[in-house]
Amino acid sequence: MAHQKKDFPPVRACLFDMDGLLIDSEDLYTICTNTVLREYGKPDLPWNIKAQLQGRPGPEAAKIFHEWAHLPISDEELRNKVAVLQRHHFPSSQPLPGVPTLLKNLSSTTSPLVHIALATSSHAVNFKLKTDHLQDLFSVFPEERRVLGDDSRIPPGKGKPAPDIYLLALKTINDGIRREGKEPEIGPEECLVFEDSVPGIEAGRRAGMRVIWCPHTGLLQEYRGREQEVLAGLGSAHKGEEGPKTAANVGEDIEGKEIRSRQRVVGELGEPGDGWGQLLQTLEDFPYSRYGINVNSEGA
Repeated sequence: MAHQKKDFPPVRACLFDMDGLLIDSEDLYTICTNTVLREYGKPDLPWNIKAQLQGRPGPEAAKIFHEWAHLPISDEELRNKVAVLQRHHFPSSQPLPGVPTLLKNLSSTTSPLVHIALATSSHAVNFKLKTDHLQDLFSVFPEERRVLGDDSRIPPGKGKPAPDIYLLALKTINDGIRREGKEPEIGPEECLVFEDSVPGIEAGRRAGMRVIWCPHTGLLQEYRGREQEVLAGLGSAHKGEEGPKTAANVGEDIEGKEIRSRQRVVGELGEPGDGWGQLLQTLEDFPYSRYGINVNSEGA
């Protein structure tokens, strides 16, 4: 096991994924997929299959899904059916436990101020469906600090697990810091990435940032015994895969989520047990002091 680093600077910026981390939309994706499966008399999508689909290029994800589900429809028909269901279900998304308090504390009761930004693979249309009814929750992210999956500043082939989305989120914060001229710019080591997905944790580590992994219980079960690999950014290789780590060009997986075809990924990864990551099963009672974050008593 690697030497555990402990002399980190205080966290000055927190960067957040969204689906399955801030809101329960990951479960809504599954509901939509299961509805189609049941239409054809198939069993619900189990996590051992869903875990294999996450972070894979669209054609590979579709191949795995169809080999398991044996649906009598094409990929395009499946995506169209799922999209209709998503338009119905996404507006019912709700914050996950601990999220409203965490965002409120970070955005308004920290001293010195901790900056926050959003870095989600959701495209603008789906983002709107999932968040229009949650304006109070998402108002803590200024428009200029919301980086979405179809942001033109992210080059093709640079989605998660590549670091670009988190580096761009940090840039949006530093752009504001430079304009105000009241504090030094923030470095990657002063950032804390919050993620539920394994490719997202890899993206944060490749960006040179500390990470919080708060996965769905179903996903965590699939990675039992490999938690430290995930926190090091080493968990997104699937069994049987060889060759360099890859990111992806924009496309959609079988659940209608953004996914990308393969490109080389850059950025250093960590080692299991190196101290750069923490596994949390909930964002309730977040350990602010561990990260050098001071929360005023009225916000704690």
